[in-house]
Amino acid sequence: MKLPATAHTSRPWRIHEIAADFTLEDVWALPTPGGPDELDRLVRQFTSGNDASASSPVQRFLFAARWKLGKLFGWDKPDEGVGTRVRTLRDRLPADLREGPQGPAFRSRPFTSVYQTHDEWAAEMANKTVQAVLHIGWVPDGSGGYHGQMAVLVKPNGLFGTLYMAAIKPFRYVGVYPALIRSIGAQWEADSPDGTTS
Repeated sequence: MKLPATAHTSRPWRIHEIAADFTLEDVWALPTPGGPDELDRLVRQFTSGNDASASSPVQRFLFAARWKLGKLFGWDKPDEGVGTRVRTLRDRLPADLREGPQGPAFRSRPFTSVYQTHDEWAAEMANKTVQAVLHIGWVPDGSGGYHGQMAVLVKPNGLFGTLYMAAIKPFRYVGVYPALIRSIGAQWEADSPDGTTS
């Protein structure tokens, strides 16, 4: 379920101090019901590449088209990424986060973990169009349980990046996010003990 920006901005996340110059693009509630200490399980689901995130034919087509265009126009070259075109957000971390857990490495996606605490995790990526942060928080659901909350923060690369983000917005809302959220929930349930949610 899509959430208002305040669902992210009103919480005392550490990401606010680290990525204050990024724009909050989207906030979503994730169908991942659980107990108070299950953020790590959700993070590992994201980084493992086993969440069937390309299960929708529309989503598979959109991602395939995006990677083809990226290859054609050179959007995803290594010299456009984190540590080359842009500095890693790890350079901005205060000492306690820098010395704490970074979070696991991604098996297949173009993201890199930045930091992980007991209730939030951030990962970053960059290409010729944007620098982006995937932020996952673990939040109370109001009835004694918890669930994941996903936010996407971006810093477009100039006018080109701004136009790119505007152009892909309808595709994200129609073809990408709904299928992604469903697959996250399906994998969470499948990985739960006895196939049931926690």
